[in-house]
Amino acid sequence: MDLVGLFPEEIKDWLAERQIPAFRADQIFAWLHRHAAQSFEEMTNLPKRVITELEKAFPWPLQLATSRKSVDGTEKYLFALKDRSTIEAVLIPEEERQTLCISTQVGCAMACSFCATGQSGYVRNLTAAEIVSQVLWVENRLKALGQNITNIVYMGMGEPLANYEALLRSVRLLNHPQGLNLGARRLTISTCGLAPQIRALARENIQVNLAISLHATTDAERSEVMPVNKRFPLQELLEACEYYTEQTGRRISYEYALIHGFNDTVEQAKRLQHLLKGRLCHVNLIPINPVGSERRPSAKGLAEFAQVLEAGHIPVSIRKERGTDIEAACGQLRQTQLQE
Repeated sequence: MDLVGLFPEEIKDWLAERQIPAFRADQIFAWLHRHAAQSFEEMTNLPKRVITELEKAFPWPLQLATSRKSVDGTEKYLFALKDRSTIEAVLIPEEERQTLCISTQVGCAMACSFCATGQSGYVRNLTAAEIVSQVLWVENRLKALGQNITNIVYMGMGEPLANYEALLRSVRLLNHPQGLNLGARRLTISTCGLAPQIRALARENIQVNLAISLHATTDAERSEVMPVNKRFPLQELLEACEYYTEQTGRRISYEYALIHGFNDTVEQAKRLQHLLKGRLCHVNLIPINPVGSERRPSAKGLAEFAQVLEAGHIPVSIRKERGTDIEAACGQLRQTQLQE
């Protein structure tokens, strides 16, 4: 396992094998996770021998391959991993927040029809170190500007709950008091609907936010664009979500990407209202970032859809579009680079 993916106690075990004092583990962990160091040379209070041992044993998990910046300030990063695979992360700056969207897999096996990552296929899971290193690289860059990451969303490439153990380890590393110490409620995990893992997450006793990619109101419609629905249909998914709410007391966000002519009618809005009535929830409406032949709804259609939900007392917001000029949708930049 990469050094970035180890907790202080695990670093101590590695140091003990080399007869290096245990207190160095806390120093190394702090350099990596609190100070977001991007090289061992930055760890100025470590002896040369320790740095040499670290350099021999632990190549850096990732490097920046390329980046793009939108006119609205959104930045997209393409990172190269040690095996030459590439993954994406997106920084979304706002007045009082710096939200980073990170990846959990190289590619994705879920094959959702409207997702560029799903269309490119699945390669492998990321390690916890590769997940966390995306955060630390961007944190290092922001620190130079006097800023810090405030929120993390696991909504980049891949299905987070399909990489369950590495996901949990990354959450606990980001939440660690000797590291970035990001509160669990500043972390959001997005899933296309793996019901057993949602139930397992509910029992982990971590107060992360959960976002469900819903995108349709009937099994027939949802299975058409999200094959995962054939394994875990709506009723099973919503029962798992209700269990999550009961166990954690946390409100669930339901993501609904509006695709013109498919799921954006007033009738479908009424069905969504009925589906979520009485649940502790929030609906996030997303005008789809076109991939392939899909088209986004009109501004009028989007507003009417939201009004139906509001009339049914379902909390709803419309996601502000960001980064459309830099291929900010998941997988688009990676797909472009692969084609080139």
